[in-house]
Amino acid sequence: MNKTALLLSIYAIVNFTACTSKQEEKSEEGKFPVTNPILIDTSYTKEYVAEIQSLQNIEIRAKVDGYIETINVDEGQHVNEGQLLFTIRPREYEAELAKAKAETKTAELEMQNTKILADKNIVSQTELALAVAKLDQAKAEQAIAELHLSYTEVRAPFEGIIDRIHFKVGSLIDDGSLLTSLSNNKEVYAYFNVSEAEYLDYKARNAGDNKNNVALILANGQEHKYKGTIETIEGEFDKEVGSIAFRAKFPNPDLLLKHGETGKVRLIMDIKNALIIPQKATFEIQDKIYVYGVDQNNVVKSKNISVKQKLSNIYVIENDLSEKDKILLEGLQSVKEDDTIHSEFIPAKQVIDHLQLIEQ
Repeated sequence: MNKTALLLSIYAIVNFTACTSKQEEKSEEGKFPVTNPILIDTSYTKEYVAEIQSLQNIEIRAKVDGYIETINVDEGQHVNEGQLLFTIRPREYEAELAKAKAETKTAELEMQNTKILADKNIVSQTELALAVAKLDQAKAEQAIAELHLSYTEVRAPFEGIIDRIHFKVGSLIDDGSLLTSLSNNKEVYAYFNVSEAEYLDYKARNAGDNKNNVALILANGQEHKYKGTIETIEGEFDKEVGSIAFRAKFPNPDLLLKHGETGKVRLIMDIKNALIIPQKATFEIQDKIYVYGVDQNNVVKSKNISVKQKLSNIYVIENDLSEKDKILLEGLQSVKEDDTIHSEFIPAKQVIDHLQLIEQ
């Protein structure tokens, strides 16, 4: 064999080997992974903006006019039930009480004298009745004077934290002036609004058990370390926004949470027998979501699906598909309607095990 023939033979062998390798590589690359929908129980989280309110939060107002004589607490101070907070100068009210007591004593003496005369038929029973009525009136006025005097001492109606104090010692205040506010923060309420559809889903999931555990996410993104429970749901929907208010209660023994804070209530939503598929097995056209179904002949057909819930890597879908159906998992951009493909089946559980099932 001459040199030229030898070179041609070597070239042919190398070329044939290369072509065979490329064909095998192309055949391997041409396999499209397919999977199937799967029915599983799963869950996702949902967050709602919440307004935090104290278990008890009241305004403490003056009930009498006068000058503030003493302020016995400071802003932010913890106080006990019955603790003295403010004193309003009591001298004029003490004088009113002394006057009322004197009038009561006078009326009592007059009634006793009238009774002696009435018993001797010197005066009529009518005059005795008038004397008794006058005594009752004097006792009532004395009771009012005692009540006004008691109002000069402003005490805490329950245990809590003092808010801002609006006046200084010596300030002249009127009946009804706002002195401060008092909050009981050992437990707090978190109010949040839920749409009508979410409300119905919640009731369906929690039939007979509304004590669903929830978490509270604070403004700094940290989770409150105590779980809460949904206690009540308001009686009617807000027609303007189509939502209804829920109330959750959270323990707050560290007094970290304050009245008026904001946060987010996080609920864990359970879905029983959810039919799910990976998001990457779908594509979107004009706001509609599709998958490529793969039939027994490996022919791809697009199919529109309805999404019930969108999680981070999966869709929970309606019964548009079944567990027996096969759908294209990858390479959606490389195929078109009615293409015949070489498929490689990957079980749905194997696919789902590599996905993170949390809500976006």
